[in-house]
Amino acid sequence: MKGQSATDIGVNPKAFIFDMDGVLTDNMRMHAQSWVDLFADYGLQGLDPERYLVETAGMKGLDVLRYFLDPSISPADAERLTELKDILYRVMNREAILPMTGLGEFLDSASGSGIKLGIGTGAGPKNIAYVLGLLGIESRFQAVVGAHQVTHGKPHPETFLRAAELLGVAPESCIVFEDALPGVEAAAAAGMRCVAVTTTNAPQAFEVFDNVIRIIDDYSGLRPEELLGLSGGSSTTTFR
Repeated sequence: MKGQSATDIGVNPKAFIFDMDGVLTDNMRMHAQSWVDLFADYGLQGLDPERYLVETAGMKGLDVLRYFLDPSISPADAERLTELKDILYRVMNREAILPMTGLGEFLDSASGSGIKLGIGTGAGPKNIAYVLGLLGIESRFQAVVGAHQVTHGKPHPETFLRAAELLGVAPESCIVFEDALPGVEAAAAAGMRCVAVTTTNAPQAFEVFDNVIRIIDDYSGLRPEELLGLSGGSSTTTFR
């Protein structure tokens, strides 16, 4: 909550779990445009990237398609259309996938502090391999959970609970990094605190969540020990 430090709320995490898109790289508008282009080809007009981001960012492809296109679409048809969208995304954006500012240094510091690192994403295996490969950070994470490994996507907590299980860490000892509102909801449902990243939503959108302990634009100036409550100085909610 705003104005509280990690020490104030008793956070002593043993793991950081990162969403991928919009958190490790600022690519959510690329995904949004790919969905808009796909939907237009299937006759859905008037959808713009911002509406996708506000209403469905972070959801599994099946849930996005049932929300915007066809509530009764079968999992098989949804998988086929999601793959078409993902091909559009990968072809159009290869040169634009870059790590968030300060990410490498932050991951180094976290690993050096003995914090386990995991990923909990709504992306499928091809997009996970694509993004982590382009960023060159595959080896940084001890556990990666994607859409193909869970039954329920965000805002259901299964993704983050599965990541914590694979890391061997209790949910209450994890901090999640998320850009999407369904992801913050999933973290809350899993009993996890959250660092909100403003690539997809404005800072004000996160202020209603009691589990959000930081709001950041990127990782520059953010230190793991501040989240661990080990720094002696004051802390603020928003880092810019």
